[in-house]
Amino acid sequence: MAIKLIAADMDGTLLTSDGQLPKGLFPLIHTLWARGVRFAPASGRQYYTLYEQFGEIADELMYISENGAVVADGAEIISFEAMPMEEVCRAVETVRQLPGVYAIVSARHGGFYEDDADPAFMKSMAIYSTRRTKVPDLLEFVRREPVCKIAVFCEGRAEQVLLPAFGSFAQSSQLAVSGADWMDLMRPGMNKGLALHAMCRKLGIAPEECMVFGDYLNDLELLQAAGESYAMASGHEALKAAAKHIAPGNDEDGVCRTIRDVFGIDKC
Repeated sequence: MAIKLIAADMDGTLLTSDGQLPKGLFPLIHTLWARGVRFAPASGRQYYTLYEQFGEIADELMYISENGAVVADGAEIISFEAMPMEEVCRAVETVRQLPGVYAIVSARHGGFYEDDADPAFMKSMAIYSTRRTKVPDLLEFVRREPVCKIAVFCEGRAEQVLLPAFGSFAQSSQLAVSGADWMDLMRPGMNKGLALHAMCRKLGIAPEECMVFGDYLNDLELLQAAGESYAMASGHEALKAAAKHIAPGNDEDGVCRTIRDVFGIDKC
């Protein structure tokens, strides 16, 4: 079955270790577009961050952002999956009780946070959320604005600190560790895999016509949803065990190399 949609995680997958898009990616996407194949970054990053990052080709792409909670086709947002307000409030209150833990919530018009005391949090947040605003009281904000994701930060200890601290949320929210520093909370069942299915419905294609790439635990459902799944050689061992194929690492241009090999495209 021919591939009609390619989705790739960003950090640790498409991006190099220093956060750069691989050389030759834009011409490759143009070539895929001409062949009727769409390309979608699939990230925990904010939609606006992704859209700006792809600059001149932004409107050619589809987007899985906020770990699946926001899906877009170019400048058009296809879906925004808000969490129950009570759950968001409970998460904000939990963050406030934990030392060294900070949060940014994702609303329709960007990210919002209340505490800027930690430089590491501020630096990391700037990478993932281009459109962000400090508010005086995050709890008051989430009581009046729909939120699709809460991203919680604990430097270097997401699995060790955040997973246990938010263990009681596992029955009422989707938890996704998206890196060494971050964990995301979303609506139950929300993930990149469900977002891929939403894209397939939009395009009128089957999941078997999708090729996907990932490296970390929040990519698991994405890989499970697609016909052709690739884990990066540099990725999490659990993800590699779940993938159909292993691609070269992100610092070896693994995504682009694999796409060119599969589609028979010469290097740009």
